[in-house]
Amino acid sequence: MKRSVMRDRAVNAAIRSVLALAMAVPYRTRVPMMGWIVSRIVAPLAGWSRRVEANLAHVRPDLDAAEVRRLKRAVPDNAGRTLIEIYSGEPFRARARNTPLAGPGLDALRAARAEGRPVIMVTGHLGNYDVPRIALAQEGIALAALYREMRNPYFNAHYAEAMRGNAEPIFPANRRGLLGFVNHLRQGGAVGILIDVFAGNGAPVTFFSKTAPTATSAAEWALKYDALVVPVYGIRQPNGLDFEILIDAPVPLSDPLTLTQALNDSLERVVRTHMEQWFWIHRRWKPELRAAQD
Repeated sequence: MKRSVMRDRAVNAAIRSVLALAMAVPYRTRVPMMGWIVSRIVAPLAGWSRRVEANLAHVRPDLDAAEVRRLKRAVPDNAGRTLIEIYSGEPFRARARNTPLAGPGLDALRAARAEGRPVIMVTGHLGNYDVPRIALAQEGIALAALYREMRNPYFNAHYAEAMRGNAEPIFPANRRGLLGFVNHLRQGGAVGILIDVFAGNGAPVTFFSKTAPTATSAAEWALKYDALVVPVYGIRQPNGLDFEILIDAPVPLSDPLTLTQALNDSLERVVRTHMEQWFWIHRRWKPELRAAQD
């Protein structure tokens, strides 16, 4: 279906207005304020609250009603905070730069970079996924990011520019972008990939014990270029403004299906500990969830 130019422009204008309102206040107020706006206003209107509830019912039916209510507010709150952080420029970058790197994969990451070995760092929509890019740049690691372009081209233009201002290089997931991204890896660079989105032609691996088709691209590139594969997460701290960066243990190179499942398992372990920080708004389990609702 052809997208409406007028609708895209109107939606972008509304988004820019909310962003401008948030940017007009100090950073320490701006971030929680944007979380409140998205959780209390945007999420109910956009149907996000219902989607969070449906996803949780599908994979975590053991949760009690109080916890589901909490997550329906907390999940879009984290999403709102993440969005305005990405747009906040230096105040956000200063916090991210000061975030220490830790975890069982840190030594392996440093060794691979010292050797000039390609590295694939895999993450998900948890906490703030831009924090590791900024912090790793402090170590001299230019983590090339691959991102899906927004359907709304007007919003995508300034969103991509905001991400580029935080750390470079970034590549859109189109033909030209993929060529640059893979070339960066092939030449011994480090790349970052978000793995937790539905892929219609992806492998039938599981996430929270339910089938969640996932692209095997990261695994295939790792095998082709003998890259170190390391999960990484920018986890929001209790004050809502700071982070910790967890670099999980490297995933052994095996075959695309086994490697992809191991990456999903790593993300799941972290999500279970920080349920409110993962983007439960995604349609991660379609068509299985759709079939369960029919």
